[in-house]
Amino acid sequence: MKRVIASVLAAAMIGVSFTACGSASPRNQAAASFQTNVDKVIAEAEKMTNQELYKKAIEESKGKTMYGIGNSSRGATAGTNFVKMLKTIDSSYDGKVEWSQPKNNSIFTLLTSDIASAQHTYSMTLIQDGNQIQSKMLNTGYLKNFIPKDWLAANGADEKTNGHPFALQSQVKVFAFNNVGGAKFNNCWDFVYKDQHPMFMGVNSEPVGKNFLYMLTDSQYADMMKSAFDSLSADKKAYFQPIVNSMAGEGSKLGLTGDNVKYSLAWIKLWCQQYNKQTDDGPTCTQLVTKSAANQSALLVNSKFRSIEESASSSKKNVTIAVYQDGYHGIGGFSYKHYLQVLKTSPLPWTACAFIAYMTTNKDGYVAWGKDMGSYCSNPSIMQDHSKDGYVNGVNTFAVKNDKPFSWWTSNNGGRLVVEDPAYCAKTSSQMSDWVDSFVSSKG
Repeated sequence: MKRVIASVLAAAMIGVSFTACGSASPRNQAAASFQTNVDKVIAEAEKMTNQELYKKAIEESKGKTMYGIGNSSRGATAGTNFVKMLKTIDSSYDGKVEWSQPKNNSIFTLLTSDIASAQHTYSMTLIQDGNQIQSKMLNTGYLKNFIPKDWLAANGADEKTNGHPFALQSQVKVFAFNNVGGAKFNNCWDFVYKDQHPMFMGVNSEPVGKNFLYMLTDSQYADMMKSAFDSLSADKKAYFQPIVNSMAGEGSKLGLTGDNVKYSLAWIKLWCQQYNKQTDDGPTCTQLVTKSAANQSALLVNSKFRSIEESASSSKKNVTIAVYQDGYHGIGGFSYKHYLQVLKTSPLPWTACAFIAYMTTNKDGYVAWGKDMGSYCSNPSIMQDHSKDGYVNGVNTFAVKNDKPFSWWTSNNGGRLVVEDPAYCAKTSSQMSDWVDSFVSSKG
């Protein structure tokens, strides 16, 4: 697979060529024919049941390897299960799924160069970062949307929410704090109060964090920030008010609308100036659960708490998820999605569609993600229940592990998450990106 990635990166240096008269070169004419074929396959595939799709996949990929690429390494497990399932339909099936997970946000370069190359490798992708997906992949037509018929028929599936682009799952990042020292975080503004330095992955090393900040400027979330501000004590209001006032004219400069956007901009400014940059949520979680991290806080994926081992110095009991508290005010965190897409130059489009259908309608297809708390399938009917993962012998021992359904996380009466919207992020990023960076400074 390293050889495949190397060849794709080399293709990126070549680019897309055109003839002198401006018409497409033979290479791009070939790409256009691929696109037409993939569009046709998707249109037909969306009318088929899973069983019909699986038969088409077997016919197409016997003796071949379908290459997938994604931000989650668990696609490899799903691929293995997919092949096993196809063999139960046709014992002679000998196709393979080979999965790669590129690092350092290089997936967009790899996909773009593969599409522009003379020979195409990847058939489908599982990808995150709604901003870049919209601007680099969807607006360009590089990725194609496929919605399985069986997914649409599933109980709880919501096309409006998860169909455009089609999502495998949502991930959740939550505000959490170490409760050993008695610190109180009862409001989302508490995380940007004086002397607070929440642990958080750098917004330019994990761009979904930057998308979170963009989304905060949407009027519905700005209204939440204003409501949370109004519930603060008088002394905290006095601390934050001058900063809010200083943002009064920034919204119009950034092309933002809404009476309360200044509250979001003030919070974003403080967050960027104060957060403690981390390289990954795993080490962040490992630190947060220690006794020595008393009074520290973080914004991280709640799934990381599942793997913490109890010891004299570390315990899941040492951590509280802020929004789980009665009387908590404001946003509880944010969510972003992993989207399943077919490349417009997919060499094996039938197999790609069948694999996408398998992951989103079959429990074995989603089990690699669904076995743990913190991942929320776009098809609730294949979700596992993690509401009592923190119970030991019937006793609620580790409250941080008792998960909620995604409907609770996104409810205004529940988790009040800020939800990534690719179109809004893409529209806002051109104005907001440099503005955010001006406050992040050297954090990266």
